[in-house]
Amino acid sequence: MSKSPSPQATQFLMELRDGNEQAANRLLPLVYDEFRRLAAGYLRHERPDHTLEPTALVHEAYLKLIDQRRVDWQGRTHFFAVAAQAMRRILIDHARHRKRLKRGGGVRQRVTLDDAVALSPQRDEDLLALDEVLERLAKVGPRQARIVELRFFGGLTVQEAAKVLGVSKRTVEGDWTFAKAWLKRELSRADDAS
Repeated sequence: MSKSPSPQATQFLMELRDGNEQAANRLLPLVYDEFRRLAAGYLRHERPDHTLEPTALVHEAYLKLIDQRRVDWQGRTHFFAVAAQAMRRILIDHARHRKRLKRGGGVRQRVTLDDAVALSPQRDEDLLALDEVLERLAKVGPRQARIVELRFFGGLTVQEAAKVLGVSKRTVEGDWTFAKAWLKRELSRADDAS
């Protein structure tokens, strides 16, 4: 998400916040490519036969975002941070639905932690395990969990995450290091228990 913020996108977000529903139609062309890049990035880590296509994920996430009336959009970066959260929720819900259809699913697969990208869920079970561990992290360190969500799921840089959270770049870097170590330990424990 390293593109420079579009003043037009920010203006349309403010109009959307103020109830102008036409702003949503003008906003989509300005954010569509970035949404598509995010969606493709998420789905690149999924199994090859995943039933959600990037376009469907983009549209579902976008509809969820523009339907929110109580969000005080702070600009383009904030919008993409919330978009990342929406896409994560959609993928988690999709994985849960598939697992229910399989009547209990199989054994969870190991989730690997790669320092370059922090996390790389490969299957529905991996995504569910990751979500479970992130929920536990949120109880220990809500900000650290939010940083994982922003960095991994949202593709935000350290600087962008700092801006969204209203903290320093150094704080995000420290929290990111802590979160990766904590997640690695917890995922190893889950793997050992399997």
